[in-house]
Amino acid sequence: MAKAKKLTEAEIVKMPKSEYMNAAQLNFFRERLLELQRQLRENAGATTEHLRELSFAPDPADRATLEEEHALELRTRDRERKLLKKIDAALARIDDGSYGFCEETGEPIGIQRLLARPTATLTIEAQERRELKQKLYGE
Repeated sequence: MAKAKKLTEAEIVKMPKSEYMNAAQLNFFRERLLELQRQLRENAGATTEHLRELSFAPDPADRATLEEEHALELRTRDRERKLLKKIDAALARIDDGSYGFCEETGEPIGIQRLLARPTATLTIEAQERRELKQKLYGE
């Protein structure tokens, strides 16, 4: 059966629009999201280990450099933690059948956009409208 075969990005892109978010595409994106989730969790574990290895630096310049590196690492992990929440939400949308469709308009988000940002919840047009609204009204 063809569904057992792992599809490539090119094969996903070539599928007709009438087959948008079929079982094979949903499985492709589920696997991609699960892999991204696994990588982010590994990074978080590495950060925890790295921060535990915090060594004391007697030189103030070395200490400042170390502290700045740790602060940067923590900011990066915070962004990754937020991305993990988006991945969990995307996996839930795959399960409930709403993955790949704009949460504002209900239109297909599009394969190319989902390949670039598998956690996308809006079409490009809806995202642009939201960003313009935020820019104009500060919402």
